Amino acid sequence: MFDRRQILWTMGAALLAYSTAGCASGQAAPRSQRVERADFNDIAFADWTEAEPEYLLYPGDEIEVATPTATELTRTLRVGPDGRIALPLIGQAMAADRTLAELEYELSSAYASQLVRPVVEVTLKTAGPVKVWVAGEVRTPGVYDLIGDSDAYQAIVQAGDFLPSARSQQVALIRRGPGGVRMMRVVDLRPRRGEVVALRRGDILFVPRSTLGELANFFTQVRNALPIGFNYSINGQYQQF
Repeated sequence: MFDRRQILWTMGAALLAYSTAGCASGQAAPRSQRVERADFNDIAFADWTEAEPEYLLYPGDEIEVATPTATELTRTLRVGPDGRIALPLIGQAMAADRTLAELEYELSSAYASQLVRPVVEVTLKTAGPVKVWVAGEVRTPGVYDLIGDSDAYQAIVQAGDFLPSARSQQVALIRRGPGGVRMMRVVDLRPRRGEVVALRRGDILFVPRSTLGELANFFTQVRNALPIGFNYSINGQYQQF
């Protein structure tokens, strides 16, 4: 069982994917779903868009790292729980939280001292499980693998369903948008009366007890508890905080 600080570290891992502030282009959410900037002080959210961000590698993804000029070095690898892969000649390299192009560039640079023509091509073979974070007024907050095409309410059910104190009609959905910006919208997840909201990898659902003003405190706690580096390995059982 993890203590409260470890739980916050785990929640913080998702937030690191949203650490770049800015604005995203695209269709904004309806005004009723927007977040007033004054409610969150210095927490900046971009306008909501359904546009897909560039794919970031994640632990559990299977990739092929091909070296056309030295085919004996080509490997099919699975990104480890710590986000790393191991390659001949250069050893371990961080793959998680990188785009395919970024990883190609980093590996080509690493091979520069080993190969005359350090050309590297990275291909995603199989995506790993889609993980989402559920926090707040649910019975078992934590990180969950989505089962099939699960929607937001189904993720709440995986987390033990709402507590009686939950404000289920004002759930915050936080998502990484194009360019790495962080976006938030408010969704109504009341059973049989709410919205059907498709989730994406890395989404965060925060269920408040009273008002969304609690989200500001949640962000402050997470940011204060972040470890220096990105650690994907924190997992296991979670207790409510």
